[in-house]
Amino acid sequence: MERASLLQQLTTESERDGVQQLVVGAVVQNGGKVLLLQRPEDDFMGGIFELPSGKVEPDEALDMALIREIKEETGLDVAAIRDYLGSFDYMSGSGKKSRQFNFAVDVASPEPVEMQEHDAFAWTPINEELPVTDAVKDVLSKYRELPRA
Repeated sequence: MERASLLQQLTTESERDGVQQLVVGAVVQNGGKVLLLQRPEDDFMGGIFELPSGKVEPDEALDMALIREIKEETGLDVAAIRDYLGSFDYMSGSGKKSRQFNFAVDVASPEPVEMQEHDAFAWTPINEELPVTDAVKDVLSKYRELPRA
């Protein structure tokens, strides 16, 4: 399936399912490690590690939101969006039914990571037990199963 039609299908399904907030997340990999960001302690789900992710703005395409959010949260430039890794639903801190769409991305350069909204970051070996939610563990499991070029 072509990426544009996949992204439209995902958006349409979310509307049908009553999702109120769309979110995009990325698996950013470098040398067998994935980038995880730690949420501020005083924030919703404070202290947990998560994938770089953020809200999709009204009328914004999922791929454009992904590129924007990675830049805003890490300072990194997305060079390519490679694979769709599935989604998960959750209730946001403001009580909105949210759906996070996850993608494997390549970045132009993995350094420097410049955080704006998180307390810390870590490049964590993909084959280790990672300090993330079960939903993110499922995304990373799908990522591990991808054929490597």
